[in-house]
Amino acid sequence: MNANFVDRLAVCSWSLQPATPEQLVEQLKRIGLARVQIALDPIRQQPSLWGRFGAQASDAGLELVSGMFGCVGEDYTTMDSIRQTGGIVPDKTWDQNWRNIQQAAYLAAELHLKLVSFHAGFLPHDPQHPEYRKLLDRLLKVADLFARKQIDLALETGQETASTLRLFLEQVQRPNVGVNFDPANMILYQKGDPIAALQTLGPWLKQCHIKDALKSTVPGRWGQEVVAGTGEVPWREFFKVLDTLKFNGFCAIEREAGQQRVEDIRAARDFVAGLMNQA
Repeated sequence: MNANFVDRLAVCSWSLQPATPEQLVEQLKRIGLARVQIALDPIRQQPSLWGRFGAQASDAGLELVSGMFGCVGEDYTTMDSIRQTGGIVPDKTWDQNWRNIQQAAYLAAELHLKLVSFHAGFLPHDPQHPEYRKLLDRLLKVADLFARKQIDLALETGQETASTLRLFLEQVQRPNVGVNFDPANMILYQKGDPIAALQTLGPWLKQCHIKDALKSTVPGRWGQEVVAGTGEVPWREFFKVLDTLKFNGFCAIEREAGQQRVEDIRAARDFVAGLMNQA
């Protein structure tokens, strides 16, 4: 591998579940990484607590590589529940989501972010499905909002196959819209081989998540998220493909399970460093 991806590792702030900006800074110091994908929702929801985060991050020497926002009403209890409630698809939450997204775009611009990611919601396989056109129209509205602020938008992967998402992106036709590729999500959602998916979506790659998983043996059930390097993501192949694609973005470590997030994220950092040393 020509690239050393350790130099582009970041941490997803929500993985650390920080109660305050000060706690987040302290956790990042313990991990030994100063690059962050910052969750925008706490800043929007708790401005008295998080409203000065940009200045605090600067004072602490942190680099904000990207942002993330969630959508209201999302229920990740089962695959079916997130299919029904995820992203900007449900009509009953769209108006509130649109208001929140406008605030998120404003905050992202205030923090000088150049990239923001989110889960758009369940994308039907059939382009003729009425939900397909609705999601496309809403996504274009969101994409154009961020484009006016010169911010790229990255769609999280996993809720559909790579070929379905590629077809959708070809119809979106917005240069500021791409993907945040999460190889573990392909396993968790049972949506195909992560390496083949990465190659399929390569032209739209804006950022990656470093996350690992074990597939479920029961169709329709979640797989299990595990510490990076202990699951079924073929990491050596993953980074070789990124190298071939000449990917120059960031890889943000995400950990959404377990009770020792700092230790698990540090283990992920060390695992990637070990792979780079063996290259």
